[in-house]
Amino acid sequence: MAPGPIADRLQGIRERIAAAAGRAGRDPGSVTLVGVSKTVPPERVLEAVQAGLADLGENRVQEARDKAPLLPGTVRWHLVGHLQANKASHAARLFQVVHSIDSVETLERLERAAEREGRRMTAMAQVNLAGEATKFGARAEDLDRILEAAGGLRSVELSGLMILPPYDPDPGRSRPYFRRLRELLHEAQGRHSGLSLRHLSMGMTEDFEVAIEEGATMVRVGRALFGERRAA
Repeated sequence: MAPGPIADRLQGIRERIAAAAGRAGRDPGSVTLVGVSKTVPPERVLEAVQAGLADLGENRVQEARDKAPLLPGTVRWHLVGHLQANKASHAARLFQVVHSIDSVETLERLERAAEREGRRMTAMAQVNLAGEATKFGARAEDLDRILEAAGGLRSVELSGLMILPPYDPDPGRSRPYFRRLRELLHEAQGRHSGLSLRHLSMGMTEDFEVAIEEGATMVRVGRALFGERRAA
């Protein structure tokens, strides 16, 4: 059977990831592609999984809860949207990775939920470097409080940082935000040596190549893979 359009897009994205990694002198294998399947019907998501995509990202707990039973159990699920503290229990059952920790309270709720479920999870702290009121994320000056709290956890490993820079059609304008997040990670590694801070979740359809050049280890790509989203 000939590959379908999603398989072709997936291959094209992987080639772009490899080229961007090559420009930065990096191993393409150091970058995880998370396919963001928000509003994408399960049958189209399945096409991507059958073409080799191992990681899927959802913005909402409810949508992941509906889709997960319809997709292979081998999928690694990422919550890339805001985690409401009162949805921590659901998140702990559904996701392996949460990209959007923005407060000590949310982190501690996720820890308690994961412990109840007997699960080990990975999380990242979302940082709002631009101070955009319309976006979630901790301020850079509040990051240490979250990292300090992470040091005492047993079920949730905080392993890096995430960012959603201000939207701009010019991907080059995202570069300073990606570069600053990388600097914050390096600074945090020095102050919080007990944590295994190794991931930078940054870059989406418009700017994932720039993000890889600046050190991204996870890129969250939706439209370039699945096409334009239908209305939620």
